[in-house]
Amino acid sequence: MISNFRFQIEILKSAICNLKWSRMFAWFMLIALGSIWGASYLFIKIGVAEIPPFTFVTGRALIAAFALLVFMRARRETLPLNRRALGLFAVMGILNGAIPYTAITWGELSISSGLTAILVATVPLFTVIFAHLFTHDERMTPGKLIGIAIGFVGVVILFAPTLQHDTRQEFLGMLAVVIASASYGIAFIFVRKFMLGFSHAAASAGQLLAAGAYMLPLSLLFDHPLALRPSFPALASLITLALLGTSIAYIIYYWLIEHTGATRASLVTYISPFTGIIWGALILSEPIEWRSLAGLALIIAGIVLVNHKPAPARALESRASAEPE
Repeated sequence: MISNFRFQIEILKSAICNLKWSRMFAWFMLIALGSIWGASYLFIKIGVAEIPPFTFVTGRALIAAFALLVFMRARRETLPLNRRALGLFAVMGILNGAIPYTAITWGELSISSGLTAILVATVPLFTVIFAHLFTHDERMTPGKLIGIAIGFVGVVILFAPTLQHDTRQEFLGMLAVVIASASYGIAFIFVRKFMLGFSHAAASAGQLLAAGAYMLPLSLLFDHPLALRPSFPALASLITLALLGTSIAYIIYYWLIEHTGATRASLVTYISPFTGIIWGALILSEPIEWRSLAGLALIIAGIVLVNHKPAPARALESRASAEPE
């Protein structure tokens, strides 16, 4: 009986140890994803200096899509090609691919990668606004309004130098990135309403293929990609962005959602702008200005407020997530 009790204790110790390592691995993957997405703006900055935006976005979308198709084949998944799926992929290819990828890439022709990372951090603010407009279960509250206001004060601080010194190109570049963030916000609402039945890999691959299909004609018409002779760093940045910053990052993100929950996975929003600033400073010697840090602090504060839920709501949400489906 004593030996059996000791055996049970050993099993319990092993389970606790495995749980501890599992949580540590989840935190590691979260930080890794934040670092990868923060580095994405670095890769764009390097690549777009030699590869025009339409061609850069086309290459990113198609390379990432084919990588995800290989991943799906390894898992014996198939890409749904019925009329409904194709229609949804077509919409997501615009909202979550062609528009934001092109706007960010074009914007980085005139602004730094670190500033881009900060502006993209406004996505949750736009998501809250569009959720209020297009859903019935995410209504606007005073706390959310205050959070949105604080976040956009941070955006105004970032835009202030372009308004004071009349740097039109930089202003347009920043505006393009803000438009990209708004597009991502709409895409998130669209996913919640229409795409919850798709596997994560299939949804990602389908929208990337659609985005590539939209962008390829523009690339051929305006960029003449066959005549381009980009350097190895530019090509390597494009391929790394497509494989690491897009396809692999999607896989990690959805793994985090499945294993840690959407709330924990959303913490990447707070990590990627900081890593984006750090990567830009370390690799490209981009200056870290006080306006950037102040603007980022206000944006993060706004995100915290719009995501805050009262204790009863958090308890209800935790109980619902714990119930079997």
